[in-house]
Amino acid sequence: MEKPEALNRRIVLTGATALLGGLGSLARAQAVDPFGLKGRFIQSGYCVGRSAPNAELWVDGIRQSTASADGWFYVGFDRDSPVACLIETRTATDTQTTTVTIAPQTYDTQRVDGLPPETVTPQSPEVLERIKQDAALKAIGFASRDSDDSFKNGFIWPLKNFIVSGRFGNQRILNGVPKSPHYGFDMAAPIGTPIYAPQGGLVVLAEPDLFYEGGLTFIDHGQGVISMYLHQSRVLVNKGDRLIQGQLIGLVGDRGRATGPHLCWRLKWGDRHMDPSLMT
Repeated sequence: MEKPEALNRRIVLTGATALLGGLGSLARAQAVDPFGLKGRFIQSGYCVGRSAPNAELWVDGIRQSTASADGWFYVGFDRDSPVACLIETRTATDTQTTTVTIAPQTYDTQRVDGLPPETVTPQSPEVLERIKQDAALKAIGFASRDSDDSFKNGFIWPLKNFIVSGRFGNQRILNGVPKSPHYGFDMAAPIGTPIYAPQGGLVVLAEPDLFYEGGLTFIDHGQGVISMYLHQSRVLVNKGDRLIQGQLIGLVGDRGRATGPHLCWRLKWGDRHMDPSLMT
């Protein structure tokens, strides 16, 4: 299997459902720390550590979450993360801190033409109201903070066979109009291709047909680590379902703002956007 760093070209990945050694095979933090941090210490990456059970987690001076009952916690590094990240845990009797260095990434520019104009610059009141309602549903999903800590075991790929059709972080130009960066990892596959949960978690949103995303599912893998699955032709889970790794959750489609059948796979932690492929 190609390494995530090599995904700057169009490639085919086959049989990618085996977890690549879990967190044990990932890069270690650059310096000794009290948490045993492991992960990808680059922009759009992440790390996982262990502290005292239920300790408060503070990142760059902001309280973000609470460690699990076993002490596991997650920190996501945004697409445009600064070069250093301060990680701190607090209990009633102790405070532990460490600072990690975050390597920069270079992001491409991607042009996508041929989209219906109404999906790029919507104007009609009916469409704008629908987008507003969709945003409210997504906000509820993003606010989830499940107590699970399944994120600590890493992800498998949600599709068994696919072509990488778009990398995370690209600056998007849609129908010639500059837009915000692309916060997804695009996986082209035929309509009806099964989509599998990359890790266990709680379904916090399951909608069959949103304006931009088509069929959309959110999974909370613990502490607000939310993975997203866009443009599905069918959503096969319901809000409130508790999933296990590898469970069927939906089928690839081309609904919403899409030029062809593919899965747009996304990952978010709080207000930070990460590349989900770096979790594999």
